[in-house]
Amino acid sequence: MVAPRSIYPHLPSNICSRRLPRRWIMASAGSDSFAGGGHEDTKPAGGYPSPISPPYPALSKAIELHRAMSAASRSGSFALSSKDIIFEDDWLVVVNKPSGIYCETILSSLSSSSRTSTIQSNLHLANRLDRDTSGLMIVTKSNKAAAELVKAFTDHKIKKTYLAFCVGRAPIQDKIRISSGHGRSKFGAWRVYSASDIGRVLPGGSLVKSMATSFQVLSVNGKAKLRDPDIEPRSVVVEERGHGCAGTEGEEVDGVLVRAYPESGRTHQIRLHCQHLGFPIRGDVKYGGVHVWKGVDCHFHDLHAESISFEHPVTGARVFFLAPSPSWVRTDDACFTTLEQFLYE
Repeated sequence: MVAPRSIYPHLPSNICSRRLPRRWIMASAGSDSFAGGGHEDTKPAGGYPSPISPPYPALSKAIELHRAMSAASRSGSFALSSKDIIFEDDWLVVVNKPSGIYCETILSSLSSSSRTSTIQSNLHLANRLDRDTSGLMIVTKSNKAAAELVKAFTDHKIKKTYLAFCVGRAPIQDKIRISSGHGRSKFGAWRVYSASDIGRVLPGGSLVKSMATSFQVLSVNGKAKLRDPDIEPRSVVVEERGHGCAGTEGEEVDGVLVRAYPESGRTHQIRLHCQHLGFPIRGDVKYGGVHVWKGVDCHFHDLHAESISFEHPVTGARVFFLAPSPSWVRTDDACFTTLEQFLYE
């Protein structure tokens, strides 16, 4: 099935198919040759570690520019509605951010509201989401609350879950835990590195840092997966290219709904790990995701910050917030039965 190309008519027609082109498949599996992406650092230079994940594909540049311009045009007229406020007290606000909106736009909208206008100078983003990621954000109203939450994030005392709709080969295992290195390549792109490279110096002087994510498969092609809480997750420690399993040329790919449990808080962590495992997030063109699925253009990537749990920075009470599911999640797929138990362990 070939999708209409009304939004991106300049892009090659072969990316508008449900079947993944071979060059995308190779990239998702960890190949050096991402079409149009060049070979910017497939060989270590000056003793630097070589990234395992591929560079951005050439087609992502035009799509990302279009999305950025669209988000900028929305920012002037955007206003949070009451349904976007999940929780609010004297010290913080929990907001359900829509896709395609910058974090700074959320802050500006809160600053101009009648309830927070008197304290706008003390509004701080406690966490950030990518422009196209929807879901829960915390905005603090005082310096004390901001400092406490910064420390909680740094100490990994805040638990979060995400939902992602992915397109690729569905994993055989219902639970996977992947650990790897993470860092910027010499051209500034975030990349997956070998776990054995953790601690090594990268171009620019930063270090390869550790990152780990656990995944639970919730459904494949709309069919819910039966879940056994006693099943141990398959462990993947990234040491070399080739862990990905995106499929072969012409093979039909699956629509896979997963829940992600990030154990660290690295930039683009879930997006990078989904790419490496061979089921990139739908619409995530930077990291191997299709931008047209079953004839429909993907205006954003399908990643949603679903829940967050932490100790209140002032009262000390343990709090848990759950965002409404996005439109691309079917209610019978989500299956929240084991979620709260995980967050309170």
